Amino acid sequence: MFPIFALSFRTYIMKIIIAGAGEVGFHLAKLLSYESLDITLIDTLKDRLNYAEGHLDIKTLRGNASSLAVLKESDTSESDLFIAVTASESVNITICALAKQLGCKRTIARISNTEFTNADQSISFQDIGVDELISPEELAADEIQQLLDQSAFTNSYEFEEGALTMIGTQLGAEVPFVGKTVKEAASVFPDVHFMPVAIQRKGTQFTLIPRGDTLFEAGDTVFFITLKEGVEEIQKLSGKSNKPIKNVMILGGSKIGVNTARELCEKKFRVILLEQNKIKAMEIWEELPDLTVIHGDGRSSELLEEESIESMDAFISVTENSETNIMSCLMASSKGVEKTIALVENMDYFHLSQAIGIDTLINKKLLTANTIFRYIRRGDVVDMTTLNNLNAEILEFVVHPRSKVANQKIKDLDFPRMASIGGVIRSGEGIIALGDYTIKPGDRVVVCAMPRAIKRVESMFL
Repeated sequence: MFPIFALSFRTYIMKIIIAGAGEVGFHLAKLLSYESLDITLIDTLKDRLNYAEGHLDIKTLRGNASSLAVLKESDTSESDLFIAVTASESVNITICALAKQLGCKRTIARISNTEFTNADQSISFQDIGVDELISPEELAADEIQQLLDQSAFTNSYEFEEGALTMIGTQLGAEVPFVGKTVKEAASVFPDVHFMPVAIQRKGTQFTLIPRGDTLFEAGDTVFFITLKEGVEEIQKLSGKSNKPIKNVMILGGSKIGVNTARELCEKKFRVILLEQNKIKAMEIWEELPDLTVIHGDGRSSELLEEESIESMDAFISVTENSETNIMSCLMASSKGVEKTIALVENMDYFHLSQAIGIDTLINKKLLTANTIFRYIRRGDVVDMTTLNNLNAEILEFVVHPRSKVANQKIKDLDFPRMASIGGVIRSGEGIIALGDYTIKPGDRVVVCAMPRAIKRVESMFL
């Protein structure tokens, strides 16, 4: 992907234009509308725009976004960010190129061809006006790969190539720090290399930013920021085992399924892909000859048993139907597969993943929004992710000499209670920074914050 450059923010309301009111475009408009931004949504279909107008506090414009007249009518020349997420990648690239020439500060194009994102330095999309290329399918495939690498956990996200890692896990009653406060746990295990940054209580949608007096309870889903050595410590303390995954079954020959299968085959995994469409199955086999492709209905328990599903270490369902993905993962889990990952479109399903017995749900719209949200956050945000099932964000800020946190000890900061510093990256090295740590210019600080605390956190890194 292209390097990230933070936007310069002033006191005016940021103006964002989104071309394409499909699932991704509407979801982005919905999330961005909560941020009190000036948002215009462009689409050719009246029904889509009427629905958006009826549900969101945004402006809409009917027309072809590749039309200069439409771009001018939307005040593209005055916009801070133009996001093109129509169904056509060539149209998205064209729109961004035009928007940039008209004066838009930053442009982002949704694409599906991974050749573009993996292009060598001889090809520069920035030179034609496209600042960032985003492939939801590639983001989903990368997310799956990371989840397989950290198989003991339900969520995983790396900052600066693993200098710090966010992982989420559910606490069983046997975990030694259950029943203890954060402060008590720290005194019992003083040499650990991780920090709890968010907790979701069992059976609730209640998000906690843990403090010293916060109690760990059985059934909690806890998110930690950890160093590399801390990953193994959390596994041992939580009773989880990072079982090596080598045998993977994938249901669905979608772009996500094929991209995931390609990456796993390159890493010498044994991969079986099930595809119901015979022609598509043949095309996938021709493209990836090292992959075992089975033509058949992956919802059939007989077919799954015939293909020895019980010998699989992981089952990944990425068909275009969320319900099929959920049900097939439940079936795989009932056959003894420990790691199950389902692609879903309905965000409401996220709250059900643990309750219904699926390890992890992933959503393309959420992954895309995570990537784009870096550009609307104030301060120098170089990375961010939203926690599945939790109403919280984890952001990575670069500290500048003028930042309020610069040259300050963490314990002396007037940090909001609804946010916490999980760790610091200095000169490429991760640090679990405690109260006496002094933040320096150039540090990259990883912060977990709930929505109501984000603006205040941002102001501390300006």
